[in-house]
Amino acid sequence: MIKPPPLRNDCFALPAGTHWTPVVEALATLRERLGPVTSSEVLPLEQTLGRVLAEDVIALRSNPPLPNTAVDGYGFAGPIPEGPQILPLIEGRAAAGIPFDGVVPEGMAIRVLTGAPLPQGVDTVILEEDVNCDGDQIAFHGPLKKGANARRAGEDVSVSDVIFARGRVVTPADLALAAATGLSELPVRQQLRVGVLSTGDELVEVGETAGKGQIYDANRPMLLGLLEQMGFAAVDLGRVKDDRDALEARLNNAAEQVDVILTSGGASAGDEDHVSALLTEKGAIQHWRIALKPGRPLALGMWQNTPIFGLPGNPVAALVCTLIFARPALGQMAGAEWTVPQGFDVPAGFSKRKKPGRREYLRARIRNGRVETFASEGSGRISGLSWAEGLVELGDRAAEIQHGDLVRYIPYGSFNL
Repeated sequence: MIKPPPLRNDCFALPAGTHWTPVVEALATLRERLGPVTSSEVLPLEQTLGRVLAEDVIALRSNPPLPNTAVDGYGFAGPIPEGPQILPLIEGRAAAGIPFDGVVPEGMAIRVLTGAPLPQGVDTVILEEDVNCDGDQIAFHGPLKKGANARRAGEDVSVSDVIFARGRVVTPADLALAAATGLSELPVRQQLRVGVLSTGDELVEVGETAGKGQIYDANRPMLLGLLEQMGFAAVDLGRVKDDRDALEARLNNAAEQVDVILTSGGASAGDEDHVSALLTEKGAIQHWRIALKPGRPLALGMWQNTPIFGLPGNPVAALVCTLIFARPALGQMAGAEWTVPQGFDVPAGFSKRKKPGRREYLRARIRNGRVETFASEGSGRISGLSWAEGLVELGDRAAEIQHGDLVRYIPYGSFNL
């Protein structure tokens, strides 16, 4: 089992003098500084779905392993010239799993069924629909090229080919290819364990009675759900009040359980932002003032060699920051390739005037071929997160968007949701 070296304490440091960091620069810095933090292991094939490959994977067997027929019909040696043809049939047949052991003489044919290994002396197959047969011979019209309706050995994959690259996330289709090429196990990374911690005196658990000025913790169930759908091992670290000692104890415990910590709330630089204060006092922290809406500064730091992503407490900003920044960063720490969400140009079903200086993400969905946005851009409107099926991304420059203009729409599916 191989474990990568830990991340450096300064891995989140931005260049001196950086004030408002454009989104593209923030993402480039994360991509450059972060690397895998998980160990590798070898698992049976059936346990590898959704896991990240730790090494390139080599085929142990060709696919198909032998030349075989692609159709039901009759096999013989090609090519066949133009015009009417009559070939005598030899006794026997070839079927999938039941090969014909003899040799088919030149100028003769044999009955073959789809998937059957081609008998010796056969390289060409004609469809049974194109043949008349009286039981002793077949009649058909040429021409027919040599190799017609036959599959070559290894035409899909040859033995020793690299079938998967390191960093790929295993899909159901990959399981089929691995099995077909003789692989019963795969080298994979252990699942990235991501802990989710909520902070704040104002938070109460769902099911408890909320007092005056208190709100239910909406971020933790949302973030845990996001992480599970993204394929990470989500660990519920609970909720902690605005108490330095309690927070320190919780972080100490978390660093022993998980590979990465996501916190929500207390990540800015105010008097009650205890996550930031504690990291400043006892850990390594960087406040990233990212030119992003919705969102506030991200607090990025290390606690006992465990990376921490300090997310905004506002659920809308927490979700956007998780999708745009944490999703690709966590993927890279899990050993996968850095992923860029796929967006599509779609006609706008809304109008908007945007100021320059910040990249904006609007909650959105597509209806009747146009993308519509949520009625309010208020970052406290949690219902808009549930209403939306993706995000509209507006660049850093000023924009005057009218109905019908093309805008970039990123469906939630692009983030593995």
